[in-house]
This record gives sequence, C-alpha cells and structure tokens, in this order.
Amino acid sequence: MPAVAPSALPASSLRPRHPVGVTLGEVADCAGAAAGSAAGTGLGAVPGTVSGAVSGAAADLRITGITLRAQDVRAGDLFAALPGSRVHGSRYAADAVRAGAVAVLTDPAGAAVIQETLGGPPDSETGRTTQDPPEDAPVLVVDHPRAVLGSVAATIYGDPSRHLGVVGVTGTAGKTTTCYLLEAALAADGSTTGLIGTVETRIGGEVAPSALTTPEAPDLQALFALMLERGVRAVAMEVSSHALSLGRVAGTSYAVGAFSNLSQDHLDFHHDMEDYFAAKSMLFDGRAARHVIMVDDVWGRRLAAAHPDALTVSSTDSGTDRAADWSVLDVEQRAGGVQHVTLQGPGGRQVTLDLALPGAFNVANAALALACVDALGRDVQRAAKAMASIAVPGRMERVVAGQDYLAVVDYAHKPAALAAVLDAISEGLTGRLIVVIGAGGARDPGKRPMMGAETARRADLMIVTDDNPRSEDPGEIRRQVLDGARRFAEARHVQIREIGDRRVAIRAAVAAARSGDAVVIAGKGHEQGQDVGGVIHPFSDRQELTAAITAALGARA
Repeated sequence: MPAVAPSALPASSLRPRHPVGVTLGEVADCAGAAAGSAAGTGLGAVPGTVSGAVSGAAADLRITGITLRAQDVRAGDLFAALPGSRVHGSRYAADAVRAGAVAVLTDPAGAAVIQETLGGPPDSETGRTTQDPPEDAPVLVVDHPRAVLGSVAATIYGDPSRHLGVVGVTGTAGKTTTCYLLEAALAADGSTTGLIGTVETRIGGEVAPSALTTPEAPDLQALFALMLERGVRAVAMEVSSHALSLGRVAGTSYAVGAFSNLSQDHLDFHHDMEDYFAAKSMLFDGRAARHVIMVDDVWGRRLAAAHPDALTVSSTDSGTDRAADWSVLDVEQRAGGVQHVTLQGPGGRQVTLDLALPGAFNVANAALALACVDALGRDVQRAAKAMASIAVPGRMERVVAGQDYLAVVDYAHKPAALAAVLDAISEGLTGRLIVVIGAGGARDPGKRPMMGAETARRADLMIVTDDNPRSEDPGEIRRQVLDGARRFAEARHVQIREIGDRRVAIRAAVAAARSGDAVVIAGKGHEQGQDVGGVIHPFSDRQELTAAITAALGARA
C-alpha cells in the first residue's frame, strides 16, 4: 500500500488514453458475427439475422473502445446492446451512435427492437424521428452477445491481461482482505500494482470507487488496458461468482487463480450450493496458468482433488490425506493485537509474518496471499514483511474515539463470516459482546435466520436493525433474522432488541457499552450508503459509530 494517501481517480477516466483498437472485421471474427457489406446493414436497415463475412469499408472501420451504456459512449466505440432485466439495450442504440459509437453488437431480438424503434414520431423542432440515427452504423448480430463480450472487449483493447500478472481470488469470504494483502505483497519488489475489488479500484496511488466486486467485461478490459498504460505489472483482483457465471471475466488471462472458501451466500442467484461451487470452479477451467487452493473446507478439498497440480494451502488441520503445500505452523498473539505467524512452504522452508489483522480467518487470508506470491515465483519473505501493517476498510476495522471499550465495523453479511468475526472478537474479551446486525433485502433470504442464530450464539446484547432493505419490507427482513436468533436467546440469556433505524441502533449499542466490552457493527463495512426502496441514502457505519461514541463521551463529561 502506498505510504501517502491515494489520490482520487474519476470513474469516467478508467479507460486508456491511447487505446490499441482493432478493425470491425477483427471484432466480427472474434464475436463470430458479421455486419453485412459496405453498403450493408446499419441502424437504418437491420435484418433479423446477419450472415457472411464483414467486407468492404465496414470491415476496415476502426473500433477503439466498447461500452454497455449509451451515456458512456466515446467516439470510435462499439456499443454492446444487451438484454437487460427491464429493457433491451438496443433501445438506446441510436443514442449511442449519436454520441459517437461507430457500430453496434446485439442479439437477434435486439436487432428486431432496433428495427421496430426506427422511424418513430418526428421531433417537433428538428423533424427527425427520435430514434433515427444521424448515420448508418454496422450492426453485429450474435445469438448470445454476453458470451462473447469479454473476448471482444479484450480484443479491442489489445488483450491487456496477457501482459499483466493478474491474480484472481474467488471464494465466499476473504476475497477483499486477501487482495489487499496481495497488493502490498506484489509491490514489495518495487512493482507498480493494481487492485480490483469490492471496496475500490487502485492503480498505483490512484483510487476510484467500485460499483461491482468484478466490473462488467468492457469496463474490466478497459481498466486492464489503463493499468498497462500506467506501468502496472501485477494486479490483485476479486472474482465473484456472478462475474464468472455472467461472463464478465471472459477474455481475461490469469497468472494465478486462487480459491479461499465456500459457505452459504448468493442463493438468490445460484440454484443451490452445488451450482454456487460450480460457478466458483470456473476460475480453474484453464483461464489461469497456475492454481492456489485453500483446503480448509470440503469445497476446497474437492476443488484441489480436481486439480492435482494446484498449490494447496491450509491454516488448520485440513483433514486431507496429504499435507498442504503451504501450512500454518504456529500463531502467537503479541502486543497491540499483532499475530506472529509461522508458515511452512514446499521443501520445508519457513516464513514468518507479523499480521496486524486479528482473527484466525485473517491468518488464512494471509497464507493464501503468500502462496499466490510463491506461485508467481516471487520472494515470499519479502512479501510477508510488506503485508505486516495492512488495514482493510470495513474489515475488522477499529473505531477509536477515546472510549474504553473495543468498537469495530465489519462487512460480515453471511453466516460463516459473521461467526468468524464474532469468534475473533470474543477471544480474550473480558466484557460483553454487543452486536448490531441486519440483513440485506433482495438477496438470499435463507441466510437471514442463520445470521440471527450465529449472532445469538455469541452476543450478550444483540440489536437487530436494517441493513440495505432495497425493495423488500424492512420489518419482514428483521423478523426473519429475529426468528433465527430467538432459538438460542433464552438458553444463553441473550438480550435482543429490535431497532429499525440503523443510526438509532448504533447509538443504542454505544449507550449500552461499558469498559471492557466490544461493540460490533456488522453487515455494511466500507459502504457509504443505505439502499431503502431503491434510493441510496448517505450512510457510513464508521462515521455513525464515531459520532455515537463522541456524543456519548460528551454526555458523560
């Protein structure tokens, strides 16, 4: 991590200044599509299906960028008009061309939509039809454009990931922390590094916020090209199951693919755990040159069995028949919350690490990161030293405002991750554990009672509140969390409160805290907003917790 505060990088600038670019003919060859002849098929005359090779002037048309969003089009772009959850992107094709797009990629349904929307009612001032493009633009038609989008984007930007040492990390928990540790480790030899993940995107010392854990394919390939242009040589990247399933990382070449763990999450998107595992396993389908697999759970052991050439990692007695290539030999708790970790790698060589991040799960994250460094053939001990002081926004993040108790913000929003965080904080705790917890709306509902149960198993005071209810009834989400919690509350004499307003819930937790206690605000971590009914309201757990502690201390003074 850089020694100075990173500067902000506008999201609109996350494209290379000097794109490689290719011809439309090359794009069509990559997509397996065709765009008709020079006189041929444009927005003014779109067939249901196009066949034959691109020829004439159309084939030589220069493409220098690609985007899914008409509002982000730049001159020379290919506009990818894909089907959406509410509307087909082809309805914005004419807008994209007017903004500078020189060609369109879509499916047969999109081509039909473009045909239908042309020649709409004329504009009262200009006399032009509202959907009529300023000039014809070739239309590439393929049956499944999303399936080829990654490869097309990579082709347009010169296949940048092949020139970068990209390490992709997938798994349910630990991706963000592992990638922050990896970024520091990869920079240890002086390399300029990149980071792509849930919290932010980093290019050397510049930062841009992240909208998705893994960007859409056109944005991802543009980002790789920009990183390459800026001198980046190694990239730590989170790879979500959504990104693998939806083809966002198609066209990306990985120097290393790494797996952390698997536990219940995203079952609103995946049919079941087997489907979820199959999605994660796609990172190991040949797109990564080397594999690193954590074998602490049954899913990792299954994946390792399918890839016997993988470098395996274990932070526990993994239960495998053979010892892991990298294993944790010893963890010593030292002053200031530092964990002194001794690891053993291939050939019996040992590496030591002083880790500022608490918890056994962070030891596992660090071990996975170091094994990735080893897979790249880099100096592991030097990398370990570089990881020593890393802190990760919203992950076991301590808030210190003069109080005499521990206050922590963490992103844990799934049962296993929540249990791991609370176990880590409970270790050595002399006072009570006070937890503010909610669950997200429009996401896997099956994990809500499980989150309530895991919290009630550990907390002394549990305050159930709203997370990001999104389109759902907040009260119903809280009820589901409470249902899981009440099964354990009576046996453990856990005090449970329900406070829907998250700000009020945080203040209630702080008001209840006494010397030696621990207050944990779980679920939102680094997030800067709360989604209620589709509207994002500014909200930071870190800021709210700091304000609540400051106010409480002021009232006691």
